[in-house]
Amino acid sequence: MPAESTVVAEGEGRPPGEPAEASRETRAEGAPKRSGWATLRPLVLRLHFYAGLLIAPFLLVAATTGLLYACSYQAEKIVYADELRVPVPPGKGELPLTRQMAAARAAHPEGSISAVRPSPEEGATTRVLLSGVPGVDPDHTLAVFVDPYTAEVRGDLEQYGSTGALPLRTWIDELHRDLHLGEAGRLYSELAASWLWVIAGGGLVLWLGRRRSQRKARGTTGRRRTLALHGSVGVWAALGLVFLSATGLTWSAYAGQSVSDLREAIGQTTPAVSSTVTPGAEPAAEPAGEHSGHGGSGGSGAADGEGAARADVGLDAVLKAARGQGLSNPVEIVPPADASSAYVVRQIQRSWPEKQDSIAVDPANGEVTDVLRFDDYPVLAKLTRWGIDAHSGSLFGLVNQFALIALALCLILLIVWGYRMWWQRGRGSAFGRPVARGAWQNVPAHVLVPLLAAVAVVGYFVPLLGIPLAAFLAVDIALGELAYRRGRRTYA
Repeated sequence: MPAESTVVAEGEGRPPGEPAEASRETRAEGAPKRSGWATLRPLVLRLHFYAGLLIAPFLLVAATTGLLYACSYQAEKIVYADELRVPVPPGKGELPLTRQMAAARAAHPEGSISAVRPSPEEGATTRVLLSGVPGVDPDHTLAVFVDPYTAEVRGDLEQYGSTGALPLRTWIDELHRDLHLGEAGRLYSELAASWLWVIAGGGLVLWLGRRRSQRKARGTTGRRRTLALHGSVGVWAALGLVFLSATGLTWSAYAGQSVSDLREAIGQTTPAVSSTVTPGAEPAAEPAGEHSGHGGSGGSGAADGEGAARADVGLDAVLKAARGQGLSNPVEIVPPADASSAYVVRQIQRSWPEKQDSIAVDPANGEVTDVLRFDDYPVLAKLTRWGIDAHSGSLFGLVNQFALIALALCLILLIVWGYRMWWQRGRGSAFGRPVARGAWQNVPAHVLVPLLAAVAVVGYFVPLLGIPLAAFLAVDIALGELAYRRGRRTYA
């Protein structure tokens, strides 16, 4: 979001015939020594100008794709309505999960069952998730949608992530994350997230430092009106933009690793329920009927024809145990990985921050072997969970999605207004004239040195902020030297 300087551009406002350098030096000699914000403002302005000018294209792509992603939740419900919803037959309840799973396996015997998501509400289908299916992305699962009232298979779609993203939302998510370019493409989104908080914060400081009379858009025209609109919207959106920047960095490639290392060092990683059980536990009484002889009716072993002799209470008993521990819908049941593993049942609702509990259930007897409550998460683990969910539009559902849409639109407008101000700046050959260099020389050493140290530390842990900033400085110094050798070097 290129910002505009309120100082006079180079060469403007000087007496006719007076050289630009002489005019500037004369003013400098007669002017009182500046301190505080007056010395920092030109430096912040120059950083805001250049960062906005050069990073704004990446931010524009991120904002546009983020806007599409925020809308994809509702679009997904319309596009995949046949798979997601079924008519509710009057007076008929849901069939046992084991029967629904058997129908899914009959339609898709390939792969192995990685999880089952029971119907979360009336009229919603059950999802049976299969991994290792030929033709399906290894990072995805095949979701088989089963009518919980009739066990009819309604269809199958690739699913990605814990939020259950289907092909439409997955495609938009990957576009937003890496432009479908893989790991190399993630650099674009991390670059945008690394600089968004700097640009938003710098713009906020610049706007608050202006006189109140200069902030009004009413009654103004041209560049001043554009600046007023840019600043007013930026102030309202600044906090949200900083939040998007911070949460986006938590799962980025490089800065995200720094965050993970820090959380691990201070013991703030996300805990996991223990799924280890002691083989040979006394099995529960085998019920008669459809559960009889089902061995691993929900597991990756017996369900796929492996180790059928092993005792297994089945999905329905596991779900009943989860309900007894207070795990309400929606939940996901992960079958045992081997003979020493338990079922893991976890809540997967991202629209309410407290519904993140999980339990482990012994497949031999249906006893709960471990319980992990979201209340027991470390503080940073909770904040990370909430931040990621809010960034992706899951937290608080539709309200969250509307907020993201508003922020994305604000960011797009800010970028457009920023480039318009760049266009409006100067006349003729002065188009796009940058803020004059040399502002750092007016900053007191006791302010400049700690500031540079802080920037160096942040740049180390957020490399896609530090490396481009170092490149900006190197290019700027080179251009300054070139101008000096040509006798045209100018300072703020």
